Amino acid sequence: MGLPWYHIHTVILNDPGHFLSVHIMHMTLVPGWASSMALYELAFDPSDPILDPMWRQGMFVIPFMTRLGITNSWGGWSIIGVTTTNPSIWSYESVAGAHIVFSGLCFLVAIWHWVYWDVEIFCDEHIGKPFLDLPKIFGIHLFLSVVDCFGFRAFHVTGLYGPGVWVSDPYGLTGRVQPINPAWSVGFDHFVLGGIVSHQITAETLGILAAFVVAGTMWYGSATTPIELFGPTRYQ
Repeated sequence: MGLPWYHIHTVILNDPGHFLSVHIMHMTLVPGWASSMALYELAFDPSDPILDPMWRQGMFVIPFMTRLGITNSWGGWSIIGVTTTNPSIWSYESVAGAHIVFSGLCFLVAIWHWVYWDVEIFCDEHIGKPFLDLPKIFGIHLFLSVVDCFGFRAFHVTGLYGPGVWVSDPYGLTGRVQPINPAWSVGFDHFVLGGIVSHQITAETLGILAAFVVAGTMWYGSATTPIELFGPTRYQ
């Protein structure tokens, strides 16, 4: 299982330019696939969200989008079974389109780093030192990533500037999008939505490493897997 990973990393060992390029290209595939799959899943039939929910129709990406507060489509339908006459820009189509654009930009960045892979290109030939402050550039990128993650949790999820997230009960009867207030405590309970929000805000405030760890694990096996979106799970 780990042989392909080991092989590619030995090929680009001690080659920071190509190392960065292949990882950016890998990141390109994620939003590219997600956006393409989301557009494919827009064939979803929202007429009966109770007896024919999205998970029963084999949807994979739309449940994740709905969990983040997206409920309307530019096609005039809503995930809750009502007709929308004025869907906002926060829709399934707009988010999928934004991911396609982001994927294309990441592709161009990966190509650029592959072409300009040699760090010596950015060195002053007279003094033999880089004329770019590489640690500063790296720090700026990490800072922008933290700001992006922090803004999503502190504004979008809490409802300060955004709809919130999908909140439901264990039986999948009262699901709807609503803001979540952070619940601050010493412990962290992943079955309490307020604790998830506060834990995320704290992680992104303290550092980028904690943000990466939490962002990759917080959504699984917790109160954020409503049954009407993802179907029955062992966490119900």
